[in-house]
Amino acid sequence: MKSIKDMSMEELAGYVCSQLEKEGIKTVLSGGSCVEIYSEGKYTSDDIDLVDRFNGGHTKIKNVMVQLGFKEHNRYFVHQDTRYFIEFPRGPLGVGDAPITEIASRENETGILRLLTPNDCIKDRLAAYYHWDDPQSLEQAIWVAQQNKFYIDSIKEWSMNEKELDKFEIFKSRLGT
Repeated sequence: MKSIKDMSMEELAGYVCSQLEKEGIKTVLSGGSCVEIYSEGKYTSDDIDLVDRFNGGHTKIKNVMVQLGFKEHNRYFVHQDTRYFIEFPRGPLGVGDAPITEIASRENETGILRLLTPNDCIKDRLAAYYHWDDPQSLEQAIWVAQQNKFYIDSIKEWSMNEKELDKFEIFKSRLGT
C-alpha cells in the first residue's frame, strides 16, 4: 500500500472513500477534483470534496479521519504528508435542484473511488455557472464535456428545469454542437 505522501489526488480520494465506506459512511467525490479527473488534468484542485450521501454524522467521519492521520482544521481535514485537503460537504448529493441517481466508480491500488458521472460533473459545474455567473465553472464544464461521453439532451432538460436555457445555449455553442 502506498503511503499518503506518495498518493495522487485520485488515489488519496479513493483511499479515504474506501476507508469511510468500511465504517458505513458512503461518500461521493464532487467539485473541482472530479473536474480534474474528467478533464484529464486541464484543471487541478488541492481540495477533495467528498459528499456524505446520507449525512452519517460529522463525528463518525472525524473519528475515521483521525485514525487515518488527518487533523481537522476549520472545515477541512489536513494531513502533514499531503498538500491535499479534504472537505465533507453535507448531502444530499445533487446538482442544482436535481438529485443524483447514478454514481461512477474508479478503482486503483488504494481503494475504490465513488464519484459523479461525467454527465453530473458537467451539471455540477454548470450549476455554478448558472447560479453564480462563474465563467471558470463554464470552462470546467466544457473541458469535462470535451474529454468524456455525456448526454446533451439530459443536460438540456436539466438546464430547462433550472430555468437556465439561455446559459445552456452558451455552453452548447462553446462546445460546437
